[in-house]
Amino acid sequence: MKMLLLGALLGLLIAFPPLLALVLAAAVAILAKPVAVAFGLGLAAQPVISRRVRRWTS
Repeated sequence: MKMLLLGALLGLLIAFPPLLALVLAAAVAILAKPVAVAFGLGLAAQPVISRRVRRWTS
């Protein structure tokens, strides 16, 4: 699913080059907020953490 979203984003950026400025502005706005970055990292790490905890308990 992540690869499909990434492919769609890259396809849009190739089809509409001015969108690159909007995407970069949105990325900078999100990365400027530490809470949003921590939330995103938590979402990305959650599957790995849950697999490790499952191994500890079984």
